[in-house]
Amino acid sequence: MSKIVISCAITGGVHTPTMSEYLPITPEQIASESIAAAEAGAAVIHLHARVPEAGEPTGDPDVYNRFLPVIKQQTDAVINITTGGSPAMTVGDRLAAAERFQPEMCSLNMGSMNFSFFPAAERIKTWKHPWEEAYVVNSDDFIFRNTFRDIAYILETLGGVGTKFEHECYDVSHLYNLAHFLDRGLIKENFFIQMIFGVLGGIGADLDNLMFMKQTADRLFGADSYEWSVLAAGRRQMPFVTQAGLMGGHVRVGLEDSIFIERGKLAVSNAQQVQKIKRILLEMGHEIATPKEAREILGLKGSDRVEF
Repeated sequence: MSKIVISCAITGGVHTPTMSEYLPITPEQIASESIAAAEAGAAVIHLHARVPEAGEPTGDPDVYNRFLPVIKQQTDAVINITTGGSPAMTVGDRLAAAERFQPEMCSLNMGSMNFSFFPAAERIKTWKHPWEEAYVVNSDDFIFRNTFRDIAYILETLGGVGTKFEHECYDVSHLYNLAHFLDRGLIKENFFIQMIFGVLGGIGADLDNLMFMKQTADRLFGADSYEWSVLAAGRRQMPFVTQAGLMGGHVRVGLEDSIFIERGKLAVSNAQQVQKIKRILLEMGHEIATPKEAREILGLKGSDRVEF
């Protein structure tokens, strides 16, 4: 059994500062949380940026540049930059940082979808910043855009500089979209699928769906031709990644995906979630991949070939 790669998604673009006082916002907080998550056992650090003053998601490369070099200098972790950003951004805004910094990995949503989190507003009476309420409430009208043309452009632009992708599949149809690009030759063997469950607008967080997604991927691609990982939103996070570990898959945790460490209890850091899933995996008899081993497993170009 190969070693398991733990990814940690540090801040994301969905949760807002009001939802958790522990959500990293400033470049200094994002860097500190990333370094601690790597020290706790995360081999891959998945990164978004936020406006430092109020926490809105931003695609501004200058903001990324305030934390990317710090993380690289103080860890050996694989740095994975989002091309998702937030559903409110344009494709150009979402891609700007990845184009500038040419990281080892980028996330890539494999299709357009409704992407909503408006029910979270029902639990909040007072917001810290003026932008938050409208952003959350109006997500019932968000469409996360990634057309076939968008995906092809991202694959060609970043694939040309050796960046590999965390192919984010929020539903079964996204696996078929990935197969389409594999047939076109824009995706090569040993690709990396991130199966995502529990986002409103995507496939539901039911264990039967996890089994079906894995079976579908095996049927489309062959079980030995790809690496795969699982993340789940909110309260389903730990049960789903534990199940992925039982099945031999890689795992992703982090405050982007869930702000809780257990039912009703906020996680105080990303590292806390990494430590929890690492302990669970070790008790199950698995070994955890180091950053060097993760690069070998995922076929990455190496940190010496990035532009930061």
